[in-house]
Amino acid sequence: MPTLDSHILNLQAKLEAYRKAFIMRFTKIVLAVACLINLNLLNLDQAQAQVLPEAVVGIKIPLEKKPTSRPMSVAYVPIYNRYYIADGGLAPTPGDLDMPVSRSQVHVYNAEGKYLQSAKPGFDNRSIYFNPNTQQLETVTYNISSDAGFTPNTGIFALQLSETGDLTATSTDVFAFNPAFGDAATMPSYDPEHKRYFAKQERSNKVWIIELDKREKVAEIPLDLAAAAVANDDIADHYIAFTGVPGEELALLDVDHKAVLVFDLKGKLVGRSALPSTMKLHAQNHFSGLGYANGMLFVYQEGEGEFGTYYGFKVLDQAK
Repeated sequence: MPTLDSHILNLQAKLEAYRKAFIMRFTKIVLAVACLINLNLLNLDQAQAQVLPEAVVGIKIPLEKKPTSRPMSVAYVPIYNRYYIADGGLAPTPGDLDMPVSRSQVHVYNAEGKYLQSAKPGFDNRSIYFNPNTQQLETVTYNISSDAGFTPNTGIFALQLSETGDLTATSTDVFAFNPAFGDAATMPSYDPEHKRYFAKQERSNKVWIIELDKREKVAEIPLDLAAAAVANDDIADHYIAFTGVPGEELALLDVDHKAVLVFDLKGKLVGRSALPSTMKLHAQNHFSGLGYANGMLFVYQEGEGEFGTYYGFKVLDQAK
């Protein structure tokens, strides 16, 4: 006959089995609830992220100095709370000591849009941006790909700033020409997190992704222009902004319809932000006067002010 001790042992074994089963079931329930909470938070965050139906003016910068050529691009350096507006369109020509330099200047404004100073680094600028990885203000020149044949002073350069953020006339090399950028006139935007560039190709819906250590594009994004009901000649020809906002990474100016089109990294249209109907855009807005800085898309309006005005528009509610 079973002894009292054997009954106790059997009872203890059953209790231990029940305890383990309970712990396993409780753990599964906790994990399921945690996953559900995370999923709901993710969905809530995605639902809250949106393209603003109407663009909001974040800053106006009336140009106080006549552009040396064409107003080309805008950068913001948070270290000094200053905007840097680059001219472009003047190819390098022999200058001092027969060095091939461009007469295009870069102009400096404070956080309120007040003019501070100008300098001539010597480049035919196409896009200008702050690189948080190097803590430098950098410029991409015309014909970085040498698509139009080799020209001097082409590539990517770091523009040297003083201790107070003033622009000097000196620079250092970042990278020489690279055929991966494609069209000579492209105005690439920079993704600092992944250290890559987005270069829109002219007269097309194609955006090339470039990594500097590679001589060919690493990927191509076909923008769904049909979903936006626009054609190639309606939109900015050379520039698309990288916003850094997940799911809303690319912003493109629709010149003819006065709007900003926002796409994800697959080229899918995710929204449209209308610009003020009073804005008067011109043909040159297809080719210059654009930039993305301080969480805003910048658009140049030629007819406002003595030398034109840059508008900084907020088009994404989560832009930083």
